Amino acid sequence: MSDLLALLAAFGISQWIAPSGNGSLSDQAGLLLFFAFVPGWLVLASLEGLYRGERVTADNTSLDEIWPIFHAVTIGTWLVFLASEVTGFVQPRVEQLAIFWAVAIITVPSARASARVLMRRQPAFAQRALVVGAGLVGQEIARKIQRQPAFGLELVGFVDGDPLPLHHELEHVPVLGATRELGDVIERYAVDHVVLAFTTDHEAGLDVVRVCNDHAVQVDIVPRLFEVVGSRASVRSLEGTPLLGLTPPVLGPSHRIAKRSMDIAGALFGLTVLSPILIGTAIVVKLTSSGPVFFRQTRVGKGQKPFTILKFRTMVADAEERKAEVAHLNAHNGKGDGRMFKIPNDPRVTKTGKVLRRTSIDEFPQLWNVLRGEMSLVGPRPLIPDEHRYVNEYHWGLRRLDLTPGLTGLWQVCGRSEVTFSQMLVLDYLYVTNWSLWGDVRLIFRTVPTLLGRTRGAS
Repeated sequence: MSDLLALLAAFGISQWIAPSGNGSLSDQAGLLLFFAFVPGWLVLASLEGLYRGERVTADNTSLDEIWPIFHAVTIGTWLVFLASEVTGFVQPRVEQLAIFWAVAIITVPSARASARVLMRRQPAFAQRALVVGAGLVGQEIARKIQRQPAFGLELVGFVDGDPLPLHHELEHVPVLGATRELGDVIERYAVDHVVLAFTTDHEAGLDVVRVCNDHAVQVDIVPRLFEVVGSRASVRSLEGTPLLGLTPPVLGPSHRIAKRSMDIAGALFGLTVLSPILIGTAIVVKLTSSGPVFFRQTRVGKGQKPFTILKFRTMVADAEERKAEVAHLNAHNGKGDGRMFKIPNDPRVTKTGKVLRRTSIDEFPQLWNVLRGEMSLVGPRPLIPDEHRYVNEYHWGLRRLDLTPGLTGLWQVCGRSEVTFSQMLVLDYLYVTNWSLWGDVRLIFRTVPTLLGRTRGAS
């Protein structure tokens, strides 16, 4: 329905901008052509995989559908043009087809995104999820499910015969039985989705998949070596044996030029469009608290070269001197990893600073760092020297600085302040070794709802 409404809107706009006249496409003929196009769209969209269903992947987004939609709209428009030329029955103007094509590329994914948001708010959409394996990996998967309600997964519990003590965030999540009882648990709790976190042995893992297949339940398997498996991974076959292929990361000059070009264009556009907000924020910061407008701090950049990051000041002027006073409030201490410094409800934050942090306006001056080439729109997390020194403990972790640190990145959309230091290193490694320009665009779009839906601690 969202597709049809979006296409109808595109048709209406094309008729409004380029109305028929002088013997060209009439309103009646245009409607006839549109309704003739609908079955063709359903076929094209199905061939592009746009109607496979939400159940396949709980975290799919409309961003994943942009290219298939682009292909379907483009092919459909060309088919209409060719059919009209061959039959001569209805001959739409080229301007109308061009406008319809351009508008449909925008309205179709937009309508799908809106429909997805509305549907995922319905209780009937939620899939009851079960995690097999209550080890470290299984518990981390469960925590991610809880943090991301947009996935549409309702965590029912764990299945594990020998679970580890549960993390404090999961104390309310029950262990419903051993792996051999999985079938009964699925039926008893009406489970729709199972995540296998590979804490069981090989034969038990096979049994889990077979039981899920017998009960028509979606099963996701966390692959071994998942810390290095990214978006470039592909499934291949060697005489019937599936292989997970990892292509070597290649960051050639053309890739770096494309990324830098996008950074320059994005920074210039952002600084121009946001200039009224930047000026207004600077005035408010100056008037509401004593001290400089901007907060400057040394961070470690590409190739381990230091640079000075620029933000609007959100704390009192002597915040750095008072850091030791609030060190005991570091949220990461409770996670067993105090290498990163994040304090929720930091007492050093000013009233204005709280608003700036909640809206991420304090980050906007970093667009100047992007323009200078010290940062990128998307990239690894920019660390202070005290945090970066721990990276040297992991030789592979230094790969994170093969690319310039970014305003946003995987660490931003996958938990932000909730991400531990070790997890951040893995996310940055995956980002660098699986980099693509389209991946950067997706991360930028995914950052917006993340910022709107989450507040963050002090850094």
